[in-house]
Amino acid sequence: MFEGFIDELARSAGRDPYEFRRAMLQHDREGAPRQLAVLDLLAEKANWQHPPTGHAFGISAFSAFGSFIGTVVEVSVHDNVVTVHRVIQAIDCGIAVHPDNIKAQLEGGMVYGLTAVLRGEITLKNGAVTQTNFNDYPMLALLEMPKVESYIVPSTAAPGGVGEPGTGPIAPSLANAIYAATGTRVRSLPLSRNSLSYRAA
Repeated sequence: MFEGFIDELARSAGRDPYEFRRAMLQHDREGAPRQLAVLDLLAEKANWQHPPTGHAFGISAFSAFGSFIGTVVEVSVHDNVVTVHRVIQAIDCGIAVHPDNIKAQLEGGMVYGLTAVLRGEITLKNGAVTQTNFNDYPMLALLEMPKVESYIVPSTAAPGGVGEPGTGPIAPSLANAIYAATGTRVRSLPLSRNSLSYRAA
């Protein structure tokens, strides 16, 4: 997870992960102002410097499919049980042609990503995949979902993708949040490989 490594670099440098990313985006490179706007919006909406007592934040942000996307995840961890309380997403996808559809695509993509992080393991038995349908590979149910907030950064750029970008940031953001809460790095997925389980908020 590239964004997990960025988090490690920030921690090794004794820097706040959000501020560390901001500093890297100060250089005049293509897309930097748009990615910076996404990061700043995420930090504002999450109240980044003040996580709730007993909770921790993780952040990630990158570009994909012509859009700039980022996510903050708020977690608590007790007795190796991870609770995801809130997911905050922001995207600069260029001109927002249909804002409601953009948010729906972002949130749907995030659900697929979060499901994969929490329980998305493919296993083999006698040379065949044992997961054959959704009863063997269940998606997160509505009752298992955290609170989700999705924001669109105003933009005049050409439209970019809005479906796949929502899937990517959730894994590193969650892993970074778990590190912030526990001091332990998640280096393999799903969470069960790290002796962690998930509980709905």
